[in-house]
Amino acid sequence: MPGVLIAGIGNIFLGDDAFGVEVAQRLLRRELPAEVKVIDYGIRGFDLAFALMDDYDAVILVDATARGGEPGTLYTIEPDLASLNDLGPAEFDAHGLTPTNVLAMVKGLGGEPRRVLIVGCEPSPCGETEERMGLSAPVEAAVEEALPMIQSLAVRLLVKQTIAAT
Repeated sequence: MPGVLIAGIGNIFLGDDAFGVEVAQRLLRRELPAEVKVIDYGIRGFDLAFALMDDYDAVILVDATARGGEPGTLYTIEPDLASLNDLGPAEFDAHGLTPTNVLAMVKGLGGEPRRVLIVGCEPSPCGETEERMGLSAPVEAAVEEALPMIQSLAVRLLVKQTIAAT
């Protein structure tokens, strides 16, 4: 199944942790190339791990990502998939997921995603763990900024894959 998967992840009951879910919901209302598939995985780590076993050319995981920056700061991260071998078996949490755990689960199942990028957003302090629905103002603003960024990234990944295939 060639193409690009955009996977929104997060918990809608934990404030800013819902960033990836909100981005996925809004991307679903936009016109995207047929080779781009957008899915809101929420906290369904097993479903996401099995989706990553499919033969996508690239995967963009969209999630709240605390890295110490200003709330609403967007990051594009390309994880070192080879370093996942050093993590050992993935921990399973039925009520949440992290990109690292999902990628380790994929490795444990014998999968090998071709290319994975994470588009993350810095949550407000306590924004990932505070039990409330709704995004903080800086993260809500970042959703609008993330939409064209992710669309452009998906198209660039498709173009690179098309060029590499010829």
